[in-house]
Amino acid sequence: MTMPVGGAADEQGIFTPQRFKDQVVIVTGAAQGIGFAVAQRIAREDGTVVMVDRAELVHDKAKELAGTGAGEVYSTTADLETFAGAQSAVDFALEKAGSVDVLINNVGGTIWAKPYEHYTPEEIEKEINRSLFPTLWMCRAVLPALIGNSSKEDSRSEQGVIVNVSSTATGGINRVPYAAAKGGVNAIVSALAHEAAHHNVRVVAAAPGGTLAPARAVQRGPLPDDEQEKAWYQQIVDQTVDSSLMKRYGTLDEQTAPICFLASKEASYITGSVLPVSGGDQG
Repeated sequence: MTMPVGGAADEQGIFTPQRFKDQVVIVTGAAQGIGFAVAQRIAREDGTVVMVDRAELVHDKAKELAGTGAGEVYSTTADLETFAGAQSAVDFALEKAGSVDVLINNVGGTIWAKPYEHYTPEEIEKEINRSLFPTLWMCRAVLPALIGNSSKEDSRSEQGVIVNVSSTATGGINRVPYAAAKGGVNAIVSALAHEAAHHNVRVVAAAPGGTLAPARAVQRGPLPDDEQEKAWYQQIVDQTVDSSLMKRYGTLDEQTAPICFLASKEASYITGSVLPVSGGDQG
């Protein structure tokens, strides 16, 4: 989960120039938070970035990144809770950039924070739609493009990477539907890695813990509006910190670095793995 903080996002100070040179990277949920920070790092490391979000804000954020590296920066809006939306995002990337090398699935996030018995059926469905289906649909939409990167001369040649952003909230409280969705994301990694390996496509995930981020410009859902809801949310915060061996939230930079590592060729022998990035909390 992300904790809002005042001011701008972390100033990312550690980069690997040209790490994503000549690569096209789709980043979903790219208008703010971890998604924007990932897009920013990849742009600065010379990748061509396709920023996808359902908020129009993504176009302004793309303008911020234009010219920061050797690659281009594109942006498009799409509803990734539908397959049609996911396919439109991939088609846009192929039209603008000509190919796709990496997909980073960042869409998701808790909408409500409360004990499971207080969720309505409609709220449960919305949580699953928000935090599972965008990853499920984007994986399906992008696979043909990744498989089609047919550099078969070297049997070890990597043709594509999918990095899913999961969560250690699979072991958390007051977020059962969200935890179920992120558990599904982890299952996608395990199962799809088996299928995709013979195409030289890697499938991995980072599982962030609590993360400090600027206040969201576009909210996921209603903010707590009474004392009980505030108390339930505070229980999540307390449990997140307590479960971390480092007893704190992480920074945006501490989340983006491992995501970008997993997306890069430096991680070429890692697939089917979910990496907890949560100060020691295994989820």
